[in-house]
Amino acid sequence: MWGKWIDCRVRPGAREAFAAGQRRWSAISDQPGLIGQTGGWAAGGDRALLLALWSDEPAYARFLRERHDRAAADTSQQGSYTAIEVADGPVVLTMPGAAPSLPAALARATLLRAADCRLHPGRAGHFLDVQREVWAPGMAAADGMLGGTVTRLAPDRHLVTTLWTTPAAHHAYTTHHLPALLARAGVPTDVRTLTGHLLPLEPSWRVRGNRGPLVLRQRSPSEPREPEPLPPPRRRTGPQPES
Repeated sequence: MWGKWIDCRVRPGAREAFAAGQRRWSAISDQPGLIGQTGGWAAGGDRALLLALWSDEPAYARFLRERHDRAAADTSQQGSYTAIEVADGPVVLTMPGAAPSLPAALARATLLRAADCRLHPGRAGHFLDVQREVWAPGMAAADGMLGGTVTRLAPDRHLVTTLWTTPAAHHAYTTHHLPALLARAGVPTDVRTLTGHLLPLEPSWRVRGNRGPLVLRQRSPSEPREPEPLPPPRRRTGPQPES
């Protein structure tokens, strides 16, 4: 699976123009390999954040090559933002929750929690062990957590995203589950900086892909770990149209 994280800085007064363009991305719902896309407005300003999931890198590369630029032009979004940062990479862990699959989680969620983690050098392996052994089962035990992913955006940068039924469900998790998980995880050992976002999702920005169900599961103890060497992700900066 392949994940993509999009950070758009929207011009003052252009939120509605940007949102109208974002709704037009629904035209790519029939793109082969698209699992889904969702997003919303970050707290405190004119900043839009989006998460897209693809079946694999070749499917995403095919979309970029054959359709992306035409689809972007059709949205007329280009003048509505001042800057955009795009990072993408392999999904190295899926986290089970109340939803049976990632498409179902994307369809039901009203809230996205994202943790953009910059790691200390050499800590990626331990970081993923902690995600797998502490955070994934701990969050799966919380009511309202639908599922999630960990995407490697760079060798020492991982994006942890979880989808929630409601803000109230996430608040209950932070009250009743989070303190004990933090005590077990020892976050500062692995994480140099963490930028967190709690994102109310815009229903009209949701793009439902045509990829079949991807069941959320955890790796069994006997299953080999994901290999560390992976191709470097693409990243773009500057005012470029993106989905």
